[in-house]
Amino acid sequence: MLEDIIRERRKKLELLRKAGMDPYPARVARTFPIAEALRDFAKLEKSKKGVSLAGRLRSLRDQGKIVFADIEDESGKIQVVLKEDALKDVRGLEFWRSVLDIGDFISATGVLFETKRGEKSLEARELAMAAKSLLPLPDKWAGVEDEELRLRKRYLDLIATPELRELFRKKTVFWEAFRNALRAEGFLEVETPVLERLPGGAEAEPFKTHHNALDTDFYLRISLELPLKRLLVGGFEKVFEIGHIFRNEGIDREHLQDYAQLEFYWAYRDYNDTMALTEKVYKEVIKKTCGGLVTERDGKKIDWSKKWKKVDYVEAFKAANGVDPAATSRAALFKKAKELKLEPEKNLGKGRLIDLIYKKTVRPHLVEPCFLVDPPVELEPLAKRKPGNSKVVERFQIMAAGTELGKGFSELNDPVDQRARFEEQMELRAAGDREAQFLDEDFLEALSYGMPPAGGFGISERLFAVLMDRPMRECVFFPLMRPKK
Repeated sequence: MLEDIIRERRKKLELLRKAGMDPYPARVARTFPIAEALRDFAKLEKSKKGVSLAGRLRSLRDQGKIVFADIEDESGKIQVVLKEDALKDVRGLEFWRSVLDIGDFISATGVLFETKRGEKSLEARELAMAAKSLLPLPDKWAGVEDEELRLRKRYLDLIATPELRELFRKKTVFWEAFRNALRAEGFLEVETPVLERLPGGAEAEPFKTHHNALDTDFYLRISLELPLKRLLVGGFEKVFEIGHIFRNEGIDREHLQDYAQLEFYWAYRDYNDTMALTEKVYKEVIKKTCGGLVTERDGKKIDWSKKWKKVDYVEAFKAANGVDPAATSRAALFKKAKELKLEPEKNLGKGRLIDLIYKKTVRPHLVEPCFLVDPPVELEPLAKRKPGNSKVVERFQIMAAGTELGKGFSELNDPVDQRARFEEQMELRAAGDREAQFLDEDFLEALSYGMPPAGGFGISERLFAVLMDRPMRECVFFPLMRPKK
């Protein structure tokens, strides 16, 4: 029983204290990480120089006068051998046998040697407790099998599943590769506020909070876009930010409420320039993260190496549904959604209906990497209209594996057109669309001072989840979970 295990471990804790040892010292002896000891093993073994290694105790094999223990740190694992005649610790082997448990953090000081079986080991002369474990670890073979427990107590999953730690190392490589690629192109990394008076830059329901000192309600940002475009107004020409955004929407394989996003804005460029840059950067990032340009998602191979083709949004929609989304009325689109058994809400605007149908009939078939370009204007309130066809906008989405993996467009810098689009969004909010955008007077004022033509782009960590062939919530350390009842 767990209660019995805890009781026994607490007794061992008291034994340590009675022996004059601090079970939780501020520091213990450690010469270098285990991987370094293994790397320089031959030289260290020959020198007979004493070393101190520290880590979590992962196994104990008691053979009477000898106890074999495996300790593990972040860099690797090594066997520690405790012999009655070799242990110089005044407490002796019997004491340590009585207080050690799998899960404890210990420091072992001794000399390196190779066993008769050829296993690189440390023969301990002294031991020290670094942190006494009071709860048992998950079985190292079974791991943490319950998914809710894995995500709720992620530290246990990390202990039991070493490859999970490797996943998060890759995630660091992923974001660092994006950062380095943009810096190499001359972009400046900046930071903008998480709290905003009005949420903007995307269509999503925001989280709301209250600032006590200012006695004012604020929203957690749903996008990085509008503050970064204000920087273009202020004279910066190439800026980017990697930061967390917050959207109060549903949880599924591709959506979280709290996740990292990168956005960049590039003055005097348009969406064609942005497409060229993003294709180049994506290929660099994917190669550095995955070691190659072929990945897998849901059993399907994704080849990122080829030149990405452009797919016209309107033409793809027409081919799948027999109607032109830009020229079709809202009523006809609502009827089409009903025919597809999508159960559209009565207050959905034309843009939301187009998007609903598209996600059912077009998006799942875009498996190989491509640019989906020029959607109807109702889908993107912040993008420029396409010259010669005011019904569509200069926007592209990077599509692969049947999902959106980045979005960019020629930024709308006409304050009059932008106000009209915001007003349309506010009408949708009044009709009950909680994800429609707010009319942001401060942003409109900034545009009125003049913003240069620009290309902009945003990418979330959904791309990393797709590359790793995992749900998004498995690719963050501590995903939000429903409280236990």
